[in-house]
Parts: sequence; C-alpha cells; structure tokens
Amino acid sequence: MTEAYIYDAIRTPRGKGRKDGSLHEVTAARLSAGVLDALKDRNGFEGHAVEDVIWGNATQVMEQGGCLARTAVLASGLDERIPGLSINRFCASGMEAVNLAANQVRGGAGMGYIAGGVECMSRVPMGSDGAAIAVDPSIAMDSYFVPQGISADIIATEYGFTRDDADALAVESQKRAVAAWEDKRFDKSILPVRDINGLTILNHDEYIRPGTDMQSLGSLNAAFEAMGTTMPGFDKIAMMKYPHLERINHIHTAGNSSGIVDGAAGVLIGNKEFGEKWGLTPRARIRATAKIGTDPTIMLTGPVPATQKILADSGMSIDDIDLFEVNEAFSSVVLRFMQAFDVDHAKVNVNGGAIAMGHPLGASGAIIIGTLLDELERTGKGTGLATLCVASGMGAATIIERV
Repeated sequence: MTEAYIYDAIRTPRGKGRKDGSLHEVTAARLSAGVLDALKDRNGFEGHAVEDVIWGNATQVMEQGGCLARTAVLASGLDERIPGLSINRFCASGMEAVNLAANQVRGGAGMGYIAGGVECMSRVPMGSDGAAIAVDPSIAMDSYFVPQGISADIIATEYGFTRDDADALAVESQKRAVAAWEDKRFDKSILPVRDINGLTILNHDEYIRPGTDMQSLGSLNAAFEAMGTTMPGFDKIAMMKYPHLERINHIHTAGNSSGIVDGAAGVLIGNKEFGEKWGLTPRARIRATAKIGTDPTIMLTGPVPATQKILADSGMSIDDIDLFEVNEAFSSVVLRFMQAFDVDHAKVNVNGGAIAMGHPLGASGAIIIGTLLDELERTGKGTGLATLCVASGMGAATIIERV
C-alpha cells in the first residue's frame, strides 16, 4: 500500500469563544481559507496541486453550514477545480478529515490532500444545530442520552476520580501550556490571524489562564450538578443505565473542562510522488488510523477502545508509543486513559491541552496531530498517538511516525 506522509501542519491560535474573543469577527470560512492559503504559500505548491480539501466542523448550520470545505476553497487561493468535502464526527472531525485523506492517499485516490477543520464557537454556538440525539425524545430516551458534562462525571464516578484528581490535571495542563508558549514550542505551526489590512488580530492562545492553582480551581462550583439533580434529572437517567451507581459524583467545573474557543487547523498529506513533485520533505508518515463506536451514555470513554483497536490493527503495543495527545475534553477523559493503559502523565499532553488552550470542536483533532508532530521533532522521539473522545459515544485515533 502507498505510504501517506505529513508534509506540513499548521493551526491558528485559539481565541476565546465569546463575543469579546479576538476571533469573534472572523467567520469559519475566512479562518479556514487563511489556513489553506498558508499551507499553499509556505510549501510552494500551485493551487491545483491537491486532490481535495477534507474539512471537519461539528456544528454545520448557518455560516458553518452548506459544504464549508468548498466555501473555504473558493475563499482561498486554491484553484476552483479543487472540490471540498465537509465531514462531521463531532469532536474528532478534524482528525477524521486527516485520517480519511491519509487513507485516500494510501489507496491511490490522488497524490495530495489538505485536511483539517474549524470551529467558530463564538459565532455558531455548540448545540445550535438541534441534533436529534439530544432533542428527539424517541431517540434520546432509548439511548439514555445525557449531556457530555454528566458523562464526564459518570466516568469520574465509575473509575474513582476525585475533584482533586481533576483539578490537579487541569493545573498541570495550564502550567505546561504556559511553559510551551514561553519556550516557543508552538512557533513552527502557529499561523497568526490577520485582518484585511494585514494587522494581527491574534497570535497566541488567549484562553490560557497563567497562575491557575488548586486553590483557585477549588473555589469553582460543579458545573453539571444542577442539570443532573434538577429537572429533567439527568442523574436519574444515568443511574437507570448504570444501576450499580448509588449517585453521580459531580467533579467537573469550568476550570477542569475544555474551553470554548474559536480556531482552525490544517494538515498537508501526500504520497512520495507528491513531495517529489513539489520539492517537499516529509515530516512523518501516518502509520495507522482507527475509529470506533462506544456506549452513548457514558459517551466519552472512546479513547480507550480506539487506542486498543489501533494498536491491534497496527501490531503495536502501548510501549511502542513515545508520546500521546489525548484531547482534554474533560479531566476524567485523560485520567481514564492513563489509568486504562498505565501511562505516565509525563508522556501525555506534554505541552498542555484543551483545558488550558480550548477545544474548537471541528479543529481539535487536526490540532493535536500537529502538536504531536512538533513535539516528536523537538524531542527526537519516533512515534506518537493522538486520540479523542467523541459525542454520542465514539472514539478516534491516529498513530504517526516521524520521518
């Protein structure tokens, strides 16, 4: 089978996903087009070079609706002959775009692709698409649907994680993110966002909260306790599914959960011939990809079976992996991953994660692949695994190997 290589990976900074966030005035199409143009310009290929643009975003309504991928192509400097494919695997949309592009290349369906994703959560709020899994009672009741925050707290309850455990992981995420920015570890991949006059709008992840400590986090109220214990009483629904639980331990807060942000990321993927044609040197090869469905109520445990599947499919073991990027949707997601595989936190999210820098839903999968690649190169390590939990009970994973 043809090898699929990563030739480049870039991302925008993440802006606070509020009306006072720095990227609030930038649409998803414009943010995406900026990434496409940057990949084209800094790698020197012509506008017709890639086979397709595969782009993920989770809330595909309003200005993020239609086929946003095609809209971004037309708003960019790519040739109009390049089509666009928008996909939605919720939080793993950006990763699934990369994996799909890689597998297209491996199967011989084109030499090169741009893949990634975007989410402008300040402009198109999460949940504004009115997804049936959440709002159609005939589906929600049969699947024992609860909001993701409740699912995160179910994980904490089921696997014995405390509020201190969750807060300690969040403090470490903040410390690592601050250190990474101070050490300029993201410089290779950050694309500053500029306005039409070329003035910089944002050149750093503005969600980071330096100085976060256990005391400041400890003062925050549990974010999902009220929705669990009052009408419609999601805790009761959860305990119908898991009757062995006497109660749900609500440990998650705004401080130990991922931040709502705006952002975009893109990855340039191609075969050997693509690189030779455009004078590019591969940075890594995509060794394996995986996706899986999981329990839709606890919902966020997908990184564990997705990792088990990708390791089995690739003939690897957890000890073969040098570094891990596990999307920090909630603290309990990462805690459960480390517990399941007995992985040292020193190898997981070494430059911080979504708790510190935010989780732009459709972009995060591509972001963590790029972050993983940069860190493998910085440290001289060989192999990395990136994985995410996914809404409604799914998981996705990618293994990359540095070239």
